[in-house]
Amino acid sequence: MKAVHFGAGNIGRGFVGLLLHEGGYELVFSDVAAPLVDAINAASEYTVHEVGEGGTDKVVTGFRALNSAAQPDELVAEIASADVVTTAVGPTILKFVAPPVLAALRARPADAAPLQVMACENAIGATDLLRAEIVAQAGAEWESLSGRAVFANTAVDRIVPAQPAGAGVDVTVEPFYEWAIERPPFGDTPPHIPGAHFVDDLAPYIERKLFTVNTGHATTAYLGAQAGADKISDALADPSVAAQVAATLEETSALLVAKHGLDPAELADYRATILRRFANPELPDTVGRVGRQPLRKLSRHERFIGPAAQAAERGLSTTALVAAIAAALRFTDAEDAQAVELQQRLRDEDPAAFTASVTGLEPQHPLFGQVQEVVAARQAELAS
Repeated sequence: MKAVHFGAGNIGRGFVGLLLHEGGYELVFSDVAAPLVDAINAASEYTVHEVGEGGTDKVVTGFRALNSAAQPDELVAEIASADVVTTAVGPTILKFVAPPVLAALRARPADAAPLQVMACENAIGATDLLRAEIVAQAGAEWESLSGRAVFANTAVDRIVPAQPAGAGVDVTVEPFYEWAIERPPFGDTPPHIPGAHFVDDLAPYIERKLFTVNTGHATTAYLGAQAGADKISDALADPSVAAQVAATLEETSALLVAKHGLDPAELADYRATILRRFANPELPDTVGRVGRQPLRKLSRHERFIGPAAQAAERGLSTTALVAAIAAALRFTDAEDAQAVELQQRLRDEDPAAFTASVTGLEPQHPLFGQVQEVVAARQAELAS
């Protein structure tokens, strides 16, 4: 069995690639970073170091890497003969994954088993986005190719911090992980990934993860930055920060109960697990790394506005979520282009225009006024 994985970074090697290796797949990494590709090809194995309670070292073998920019034909040939394609590149990069996958489907024998495609991104319906790009690029040709691939959405969760200097292609991760995959698209032949679990309805898993792990992580980063913390674990050691993060996740859990009928007690246990993971002092994760790209994190369907908007529409509390949004508005980092742009736009745009353009909320939305208030408050701070 063979799997082609787009994105040979830390998530690719330390999470998706590791589980594919444990499922018995020969691994082909695809990346555009030539030094990383060369380093992977120079190694016969790499180690995934799990740090924290219950962590172990796991060795990955049987892999190679291709430079997708310099070796497009080789990449297409590998995909055409693969069983599985996965990605960990970021949702905005999926449009660049589509062309080689489409070319590989053209080259794939018509009688071969369908290629199993899964985009492992921090986004709702990421595989649907990839499929839509492929279909759009194929045009009328898609009708004759559609049987050569199946597409399944996934929900992935593992904290992979910035790596220590000199680690090479080894990866440091937390022990916890979750990879939930839609079962129905595969019929009776799901991919063999022992560490993953297959579910009939993925939506609750995706939103539970996005609105708990992603919302909680970013909230910790922004509140921690305000409190002067450097590491995520240091931020949660501050009782005030910990209490505010907990309150934010109680609001997102209330939404998950109302929307998906999830069990409140199980969600309370899930929240407790998440907070323990964030507090792991052996993970060298910083508020700067987790807080970067605040404009994206404040967009309409992301980790703050997404749950807060749905909660407001149902008449649920959004007080803590709006406070987290206010903290995000105060995030500054001269090394992060979005953080710099965020502060400049706060200086240049009026509160209503900023709120509409950044959050995607319409002025009549029940959350709009609450967000506009914290935007105006931040602008007053900048003007003083």
